[in-house]
This record gives sequence, C-alpha cells and structure tokens, in this order.
Amino acid sequence: MIQFDKRLPVYEQIIDYVKKQIVSGEWELGRELPSRREFASQLQVNPNTVQRAFREMEEMGISTGNNVMSRVTDNPELIGQLKQEMLQEAIQIFADSIYPLHVSNEEVMEQLEQAMKRREGE
Repeated sequence: MIQFDKRLPVYEQIIDYVKKQIVSGEWELGRELPSRREFASQLQVNPNTVQRAFREMEEMGISTGNNVMSRVTDNPELIGQLKQEMLQEAIQIFADSIYPLHVSNEEVMEQLEQAMKRREGE
C-alpha cells in the first residue's frame, strides 16, 4: 500500500497516495472511500492522522463528506487539474535532478521516451 517516508508528514503521504489512486483511475470518480478508522487500520496509522488527511482532501475538493461516508469527487475537471499539477511537480523534480548533468534536451527526450516505453512494456 504505502511505504511511509519518515522525513515527510504521514498525513501528506496519505493525501499523495489518494491523489495517485484517483488520477491513475484506480479509484473512480464518486467512489466511496473507506471510513477513517478502517483506512487508519489498513495503513497502520493513528486515526487522527487519517482524519487530518481527509479534512485536507475535503478542503482541496478531492473528496466529499463530513461525518458521512466520504467519496472521491465526481468532478472530472478537478481531477484533470490535479493530474496536471502532479505532472508539473514531477517534471520540475526531474528537471532539477538532471540539470547538473548538462545534457541536451534531445538526449533527455530520447532517454525519457525509452524509459516510458519500458514502463509500458511492464
């Protein structure tokens, strides 16, 4: 499920996990989310941590629910925006990490295309 990184707040990692599940299509729009206690048990974390993650996701509009069963938003525009934000963040991290290598854009694109083809073949 989630391999927690001790350097980052757990609730943020839970939010990131849920975002990835949604934008990848693993969790469809309108899907009922597990209860906070159930999710905390699955993740083996404190229920208050999951509660904080759910509250943050509700504020972002990613999920709905307040003392009722939470659901993934059914707003496809919001999910599209979320996907674009996640893509931009990943690209910026990638660009920052390869900048010191002083490689050409052409070489980067060639290597990226090869890596994407390998992932598609998995």
